[in-house]
Amino acid sequence: MAESKTRLGVSAYAICVFILTLGSNGVRNIVGWWGFLGIAAVLTVVGVIIFVREKPERFRWYRLPAPLYWFLALAVVSIAWSQYRFESVLGVIAQIATTMLAIVLAYVLTWHELLRTLGTALRWIIGVSFAFELWVSLFVREPLFQNFTDGLVATPEPGEKVSKLLYWSRDLLFAGGPIQGIVASSVLFGFIGLLGLIVFGIQLRAGLVRPTAGWFWVAAALATILLTRGATVWVALAAVLVALALALWARRLGPERRVPLYIVGTALLAVAVGLVLFARNFVFGLLGKSGDMTGRLETWHAVIGLAEQRPWFGWGWVSYWAPWAEPFKSLDVKAGIPVMSAHNAWLDVWFQLGIVGLLVFIPFVFLTAWRVWFRAVDAPRRGFGPPLPYATSALWPFLVIVALLVQSLTESRLLIEGNWVLLVVIAVKSRYDFQLPSLDAEPTKLPWRRVPIPRDPITGTIPTVTR
Repeated sequence: MAESKTRLGVSAYAICVFILTLGSNGVRNIVGWWGFLGIAAVLTVVGVIIFVREKPERFRWYRLPAPLYWFLALAVVSIAWSQYRFESVLGVIAQIATTMLAIVLAYVLTWHELLRTLGTALRWIIGVSFAFELWVSLFVREPLFQNFTDGLVATPEPGEKVSKLLYWSRDLLFAGGPIQGIVASSVLFGFIGLLGLIVFGIQLRAGLVRPTAGWFWVAAALATILLTRGATVWVALAAVLVALALALWARRLGPERRVPLYIVGTALLAVAVGLVLFARNFVFGLLGKSGDMTGRLETWHAVIGLAEQRPWFGWGWVSYWAPWAEPFKSLDVKAGIPVMSAHNAWLDVWFQLGIVGLLVFIPFVFLTAWRVWFRAVDAPRRGFGPPLPYATSALWPFLVIVALLVQSLTESRLLIEGNWVLLVVIAVKSRYDFQLPSLDAEPTKLPWRRVPIPRDPITGTIPTVTR
């Protein structure tokens, strides 16, 4: 990279990618499926152009996480034995295109630029969502149907009970929720609120935004979580808070004295698993939800039954389920609406790519979590010099991964769109930090247009950083 580069265009591109992938349902409701696919294709082409023009000096294909290669290769090969070959081709193309978007962001943006552009995208999604819900409550004054479900589900007859899954907004803002935002789902909107809380909180604590604006958006993220009433989001928020406490404790202990911390962390994880397995009704009852997690257990049993028929290599990759094709067409229906996923990323991988797929996907996810853990708790170093001060901003990839992992237990979003982009971006950057060492320390509030790259005042070279 040159010593100083204009970053406004690259930052705007990253914001558009995050808005498109994290707010995909809202985009489809506004421009339809064809408009969504057109925008996605344009962003993919623009991403390739940006990547070629930026020419990341340290880019090497072999530096990408190996399990990512294996996972994508297995998805491609699965077309050969897929029971829905045309849909598998479409799913593989979408998976590779989404992965390309994430790789471009990982290479052309610094960690700080990723944090800033992700924060901006989340502000747009949350802000537009509240404006949308307010508009529905003030002017429409009745539930509003989604626009992109035509052809996927049957139109309800007059007087027939309508599934809430068909609504874009249920006009519940003044009733205290659950609101669905521009993304047409209280579950997805609540998780966006959780991501916002992580990102906005980190930016505020690190001094990267003005206090007034920082606190406003933290409050907006909290309001999102409260008004969506998502049990999974509350569980994920609790996990994020515990993870944050453990990370801060690890920083105080240092690398040599962390055995008690790992014992405590393992015990907490065991307690959490025990509660889910043996006290699920009690735990979810406290959150006002049923013990079957809103019908998910029935879906899981059906998916497990199919996965056991083809246990090793699965039925073929498809990403989003294709409700018009078998076995999805008759697999499961909720309130008259075809189920679009297994509501569990790990079950979905087993179902689509079998045990072999799990043996590839599990290392990919957990090696990423392992790397961002040490990035969060180990002080950065410049060469062989003393450790640099801890950076608050180094925590956000770890906290986001924790949130993604918790959500993956009840949703399959980790495999598609925005969550897949976040996972791949963090995996690629944590595998090999392509960016400059000065940004490993606490970043400052930099202008959008230019990111100066400091050089050693004596030698004029760019210093290196090791962790």
